[in-house]
Amino acid sequence: MSVRVRRVYEPPEPDDGLRVLVDRLWPRGLAKDAARVDEWPKGLTPSTELRRWYHAGEGSFEEFRERYEAELAGEEAAGLLDGLRGSARKGPVTLLTASKDPERSHAAVLADLVKHRRPKK
Repeated sequence: MSVRVRRVYEPPEPDDGLRVLVDRLWPRGLAKDAARVDEWPKGLTPSTELRRWYHAGEGSFEEFRERYEAELAGEEAAGLLDGLRGSARKGPVTLLTASKDPERSHAAVLADLVKHRRPKK
C-alpha cells in the first residue's frame, strides 16, 4: 500500500496516483487546475476547533494526534477513512496539505491510519 504526504504547492508527479486534499480550507494562492486534486473529503479534516488549538501551540503533536484520531472515529470520518484505505489498496495515494511541516500535521496522522491502524474509539 503506497500512501505518502506532500505539500499541495509542490508540482504533481506521475507517481502521485490519487491526489487527495486533506485540508479543510483551499490553499491560499493556488489555482484549482494547478493543484490537480482528485478528491477533497472535508469530513476527514480536523475540526476547526482542533486545528486552531494545535496551531495556537497549546499542545503537543502527540496530544493533537490523540484528539484527531478520536474525531476520525466518528461515523462520517470512519466511512471516509475506509474509502481512502480502499483507494490505497488499488494504487498509490498522495495526501496533499498546505502545512509547512507535513510530517507533524494531520496529514501524517491520516497517512499512518490509512497504512497501519484504525482510530481509537
